[in-house]
Amino acid sequence: MHAGHVVAGFDGAGGGDGGVHSARHGGEDPEGSGAGARGLSHSPTRVRGGPGWRAAGTGRPGSRVLGGMGSDTGKESGKDTAKKKRGPGRRAVLLGGGAAVLGTAVVAREDLARLWWRLPWMDKPRTDGELDHKAAEWTAAHQANWRRADRPDDYPVDRVVIHVVQGSYASALKVFRNPLHQAATHYVVRKDGHVAQMVRELDVAFHAGNRKMNERSIGIEHEGFVDRPEDFTAEMYAGSARLTADICRRYRMPVDREHVIGHVEVEGTDHTDPGPHWDWDRYMELVRRERAKLPA
Repeated sequence: MHAGHVVAGFDGAGGGDGGVHSARHGGEDPEGSGAGARGLSHSPTRVRGGPGWRAAGTGRPGSRVLGGMGSDTGKESGKDTAKKKRGPGRRAVLLGGGAAVLGTAVVAREDLARLWWRLPWMDKPRTDGELDHKAAEWTAAHQANWRRADRPDDYPVDRVVIHVVQGSYASALKVFRNPLHQAATHYVVRKDGHVAQMVRELDVAFHAGNRKMNERSIGIEHEGFVDRPEDFTAEMYAGSARLTADICRRYRMPVDREHVIGHVEVEGTDHTDPGPHWDWDRYMELVRRERAKLPA
């Protein structure tokens, strides 16, 4: 079992910083289980998140990737890997009829509407590096560590996944900028509450170790180690709570433990973060308070 996300020794072996999660911590192989990565940090037990624990999400096999936007081809965790595919696959898109066809089966017009952005001439306008959470600072993850999408139009967003780095803020930024890491979260929160955004919320970050969960969630990394409660500072909790409340507002997501989960709660993962010292009661109360300050 792996505690967090940084590769042990990646940013200096023996330096006391560890490294962020596994080399493929949430990736698809990079979005598969992350097994077999080099230099993994381990924890002795799998912490199931306490009374509010719920397993969320299932695995799903690879979907088509256009334009080389991130790796999306490896093994998936979950029970439906062998049977289901996301995306049009062999479907022929009938532009005139406004429907997609697989053999004699007609896919609903809503499905086509959800998939239209995949056509190479239909990219929606976007500004790379635009902040989704205005209080954050933009620091781009490498393109190999996420997959281009157009959420929530193509994949509805209804989960926030809480991670702990197993290392420093600087080491998290370093590995998420490295194409060999094949993983990144959308956000990284420092001990003083400062937030870096590394992947647009539009896009699918490889963070959960489960393709379906990656597609439906936003990942938030936190500086520190799961076995050091002193790393979870009041400032970090506050900064993270403001971020999560903002995400819940924008996606009309309930502020509860079904929708705000730990990495350990993702089905098929081998990670234990945020660990036994993450104070879920305190954190969720802070998120609720911050959400109450925001417009409906």
